[in-house]
Amino acid sequence: MRLRIKLEHRPVRFGDGVIQIGGELFGIAGKLHDPDGAVWALLGLLDGSRTVDQVVTDLIHRFPEHSVQMVLDGIETLAKAGYLEDVDEPECAALSTWQRERYGRGRALNQWVDREWRDSSWEFQVKLSRARVVLIGVGGVGSTAALALAMSGVGTLHCVEPDVITLSNLNRQILYTEQDLGRRKVEVAVERLRAANSTIKVTGEPTRIDSLESLRTLAAEYDVLIVSADRPKAIRSWANQACVATGTPWVFGGYHGPQASLGLYRPGTGPCFECANAADRERDARRPKTGMWLPAEETPQVHAANAATAGMVGNLVAHVVMSVLTGAPPLPVNCQYGYSLATMDHSFITDVERPHPQCPLCNAA
Repeated sequence: MRLRIKLEHRPVRFGDGVIQIGGELFGIAGKLHDPDGAVWALLGLLDGSRTVDQVVTDLIHRFPEHSVQMVLDGIETLAKAGYLEDVDEPECAALSTWQRERYGRGRALNQWVDREWRDSSWEFQVKLSRARVVLIGVGGVGSTAALALAMSGVGTLHCVEPDVITLSNLNRQILYTEQDLGRRKVEVAVERLRAANSTIKVTGEPTRIDSLESLRTLAAEYDVLIVSADRPKAIRSWANQACVATGTPWVFGGYHGPQASLGLYRPGTGPCFECANAADRERDARRPKTGMWLPAEETPQVHAANAATAGMVGNLVAHVVMSVLTGAPPLPVNCQYGYSLATMDHSFITDVERPHPQCPLCNAA
């Protein structure tokens, strides 16, 4: 095995004896203390031109005070942190030459954000190609999420959407055009997604989700459930119950005007969606609302969004789904994320440290 530092993670040495490896990105970069220069020398030897034994021999020759085991431990630490790759990695037989060419940029991104040792740099793409994802709602968020997943190579994508395309959809629902007005969204979505990637399986059904049982059936058949629909009002609670019952990870995405929001839950590994709701109710009870302004005349509620805001959420949904499927990047789960598109400088994460005592699902489990 000939190891080298990933090019995306190439280190920089500073005058105070500190080495920064992994670039400058928060969550990827790390600092190494190097009082005698041995760490920098080790990194220099890890350029892909030497076997591990040769690296150890060369370093000890220059720094005889370091033992073989110390050097091996240092290499192992760098490998486990995801900073190293094997120059002699065998060709990935699970993917065709065509697939490796198509998804090469995605492979480079996964290598960049990953912080674990992998036997193959194509492991992520192989996992995506074998994954089965069901998406509920192919509107503004769902259109973008579905397209991103299809183009990224998710093996099976099933779309559920009962509505037809209307003129008001066309400012944000990226899969549809003026020529599609009046057609079923799911039919057009399947056509466009298959055209975007002919090597994956895309299916659809014009079903209206109206019960917990319908979601439970879908969740049991797929690796990840996505909820990008906002109707019925209870759909996220139904999804949570269905996925707790089946053990299926699930993701939701939506927007409230300029606030993008999404949630990521992996049942059996921590608090569920209902735990977060219970915590919200507990917080609200400590500060009850005493009044709310209302207009003189009732005005209809509309979806305040455009292609940019809906697309932002959809792409984030696709991103976290791929994290669930591949482990890169290793995002926190059992929590909800928010991002203000009005300021571009405020993001937040809401989580509950442990199952809430008032959550019937987690208490039953």
